[in-house]
Amino acid sequence: MSDLKKFEQICRAMAHRGFYPHRVSGLQRLDTHISVVFLTGDLVYKLKKPIDFGFLDYTGLTARRKMCELEVKLNKRLSRGVYLGVVALSMRDGEFYFGDSGEVVEYAVKMKRLPDEASLSSRIVSGKAVPDEMLRLGGRLAEFYATTEHSGQIDWYGGSQVIEFNTEENFRQLAPFVGNLVGKERLDFVIESSRGFFRDRGDLFRRRVAEGRICDGHGDLRAEHVYFLDEIQVIDCVEFNERFRYGDTAIDLAFLHMDIERLARPDLSLEVLNGYTESSRDYGIYTLLDFYSCYRAVVKMKISCLSVAELPEGPRKREMHKRAAQYLDLAFRYAVQFARPTLYVLCGMPGTGKSTYAKRLHEIFDIALVRSDTARKELPGYSARRGPVPFGTGIYRPEMRGWVYSWLLSKVQEELKKGRSAILDATFSRRKWREEAVRLAKDLDANILFFECVSSQDTILERLGCRREGADGQSDARPEHLPGLVDEFESMDELAPELHARIDTEMEIEANLRMVLSSAYSKRRTQVEGIIARL
Repeated sequence: MSDLKKFEQICRAMAHRGFYPHRVSGLQRLDTHISVVFLTGDLVYKLKKPIDFGFLDYTGLTARRKMCELEVKLNKRLSRGVYLGVVALSMRDGEFYFGDSGEVVEYAVKMKRLPDEASLSSRIVSGKAVPDEMLRLGGRLAEFYATTEHSGQIDWYGGSQVIEFNTEENFRQLAPFVGNLVGKERLDFVIESSRGFFRDRGDLFRRRVAEGRICDGHGDLRAEHVYFLDEIQVIDCVEFNERFRYGDTAIDLAFLHMDIERLARPDLSLEVLNGYTESSRDYGIYTLLDFYSCYRAVVKMKISCLSVAELPEGPRKREMHKRAAQYLDLAFRYAVQFARPTLYVLCGMPGTGKSTYAKRLHEIFDIALVRSDTARKELPGYSARRGPVPFGTGIYRPEMRGWVYSWLLSKVQEELKKGRSAILDATFSRRKWREEAVRLAKDLDANILFFECVSSQDTILERLGCRREGADGQSDARPEHLPGLVDEFESMDELAPELHARIDTEMEIEANLRMVLSSAYSKRRTQVEGIIARL
């Protein structure tokens, strides 16, 4: 008898209430492409199908036992009292039963059943999920990633070579479904954008390894695997393939991010990221979030396609067909997001701290930073030794200031033309200069975001008064320039909400930085969705 036939006989036996040595209520069988789960009331039994998909191999009873034991061990890292152990199923005289007193024919993971309504996916759908829960979840995950296993061997899985192999494997395994379940044009864009990311931003993977962000993670961090009870419980991590569990914290969080966005609550996902970055200070996660979210959407698309191929005709098969299309749309949007450059404009009055935030974003994103203070030093006749000049004269003459903004835009134009994002650090007090920047971004098919730094005039005066003459990298603006700067600053109310946000720089810098990164992500998403809607 083949393993699959014997496995199905065991499942048929487990489909009867009398099979179990305990009280059973609401007996139900659930199938995935790799497992069979029996819900028996308070307890759950999970069996692994005797199959080999290449990326997992459950053929052989010994292999299934080891994988059951590993599943229990790994999942105890993020849960308490849920995974109760591994139980044997035996056969005697053609009858199957729990225990190992006869011929052991199968193994199952025994679990405590968690209430469906406590899962994050259910709470989102029912409208019960709240931001505070998401912040707590982000903090819990940051704690987990900081304490789980890290090693040189695990670091290898965070390298671009391994990630590229995984992405190409996904694309190969999707090939049989192109044209039927998967639209060719959009998948081709995802493939080419992913390959371009490795070519142009491979340095990001090396940097994440150097920063110690690679660990033994979860591997399947979806909303349906997160539960909010007395404490946060996270279940169902990947045990079958280290290549899918070892990796960047960003790839784990990207799966959850993608899944929550699929449920139409991107605001909640950003709260998870806020909770994570507040605890971890890992702002670099935003450099890879779209790429890894795309990767995860492709994985789910592949699984949906495999399920369609395996399932008989019926509602479940039609649902998986629909899911495949949904994940393709998600993968396509994420690919547009990471392939499309963004111009970040840090603007506002001198002394509001815009250069501080521009520098931090430059360090996080590792993209070009173009500063008006640098441009002024390129002006003919500029000399720091002469000291500041009265507002409206010298380098502050209108024609000179116009030259500065032309120089700034020409520099970022070079970056955007190459498909690279860039940061502009300048006052942008005049509407006409902002309109020129918006027009440049539109012409070069780029996003643009204005972050207007604001603070009280007393704070500005204090900051300007602390500047030393000729200090390297500092603005030439001084307290005596403030009245002229205030008079000429034109309100930014012409900018649409998806292009503009304010930073109160009198607030704590780390909290502000998290707000900037979260807001930037949300606004880029909105801009890209608008573009896709017009396609």
